[in-house]
Amino acid sequence: MKYLPLMHNFDGKTCLIVGGGKVALRRAKNVVAAGGIVDVIAPTCLPELFDLVHQYKNGQYKNGRYQAQDLDPRYDLVIAATNDRQINRAIAQQCKAQNIMVNVVDDASLCDVTFPAIVDRNPILVAISSGSASPQFSKLLRGRINAFIPNGYGKLAELFGRYRKRVKSSIPKPQDRAVFWNKVVHGHIAESALSGNLAQAEAQLKSAIDNHRQLERCGEVYLIGAGPGDPDLLTLRALRLLQQSEVIIYDRLVAPEILSRLEHGKDLIYVGKQRANHAVAQQQINELLIHYANQGKRVARLKGGDPFIFGRGGEEIENLAAHNIPFQVIPGITAANGCASYAGIPLTHRDHAQSVRFVTGQLQNGTVNLNWAELTAPNQTLVFYMGLQGLPIICENLIKHGAAANTPAALIEKGTTLQQKVHISTLEALTALLESTDIHAPTLTIVGSVVNLHSSLRWFNKSA
Repeated sequence: MKYLPLMHNFDGKTCLIVGGGKVALRRAKNVVAAGGIVDVIAPTCLPELFDLVHQYKNGQYKNGRYQAQDLDPRYDLVIAATNDRQINRAIAQQCKAQNIMVNVVDDASLCDVTFPAIVDRNPILVAISSGSASPQFSKLLRGRINAFIPNGYGKLAELFGRYRKRVKSSIPKPQDRAVFWNKVVHGHIAESALSGNLAQAEAQLKSAIDNHRQLERCGEVYLIGAGPGDPDLLTLRALRLLQQSEVIIYDRLVAPEILSRLEHGKDLIYVGKQRANHAVAQQQINELLIHYANQGKRVARLKGGDPFIFGRGGEEIENLAAHNIPFQVIPGITAANGCASYAGIPLTHRDHAQSVRFVTGQLQNGTVNLNWAELTAPNQTLVFYMGLQGLPIICENLIKHGAAANTPAALIEKGTTLQQKVHISTLEALTALLESTDIHAPTLTIVGSVVNLHSSLRWFNKSA
């Protein structure tokens, strides 16, 4: 390890920047953000840098070229940010002779310190450094890390910081405090803060400190939508909660790639349902959620698509609420939106449809009981979930109640995955297509003139 990563308290310290361009401005912003005082020496200076120097703690700007006598021993850090390598080298040598830390832009060999790429969630800071080997790679990692760290982490850290002494006083044993903070950081208290409800989070934290033994036994359930298939469509919040869950209870339509991204050591419980084959009955699923939550576990109830759209999510959280078990709902991209987008079929379009209906096509007692008159209204798109078996009945009744027999229709098989296939037909020909083609669930049916746009707007997996 060439560099020792340290977080330096720079509040009130002084920094000399030699150079007045864009790089000097970026460095000055870093120093000022940390509470430092900035002096600048340069023949020319960007107006924004000039204002920055004078607005914060009375920094000074010297209009001119750097001279050896400009290096004052009072400086805690010097940044050489000129476009003249000889001047930068001379500054570095002079700083080293006087034991002043120096950063030379674009020349790591002359640097005592380097500036990392920073993810700022004050007071939480994440610094990424490549040792000046590849600044672009550091920026790439910063972007990825930045996307995965919620904005509320800073507020959360401030809240915890205010109660550290109180927790230490109430829970004297270090191992007990570790258990307590682990529960707080990964439980409903942190989630309240991350959702923006800091007052509620603080009230919950106070209660937890006073009742820390009870907190150890308190679990929580996350009702998470996994999206329609492509694992990259999982939301950042969903991924974060999955990573911190101890038990994951998942359905058949959850993509295996999502499960493969999870850390080892989690309890994975399959409760998938297929037509006429329920691996685990709904009542048993409800009991599983309660069982593990009452053990103090963090439980992820992972469903394909969105849990509130034909996912029975409402039934499950009703049961949790009745047993006073904390829960939260994380929406997912529903199959209609995801599959239609990947098939190049807009669900609404000014020239085709001004509304869209999500309809369950699942058979009950051998038939599909729907309000057919409403479903045949003009200028709308129909999306049928779970309608593969009942498709002949659906097509027959739509035509019977006024829909044109040549109304465009699409079957999207395994939508958003690399196995996606889009079958284009019409209402009158859809049943014959189903009989002549080997089509398997999960399959979504879209009916409406927007289906005609597929041929020109398709973009995903065009060879399928």
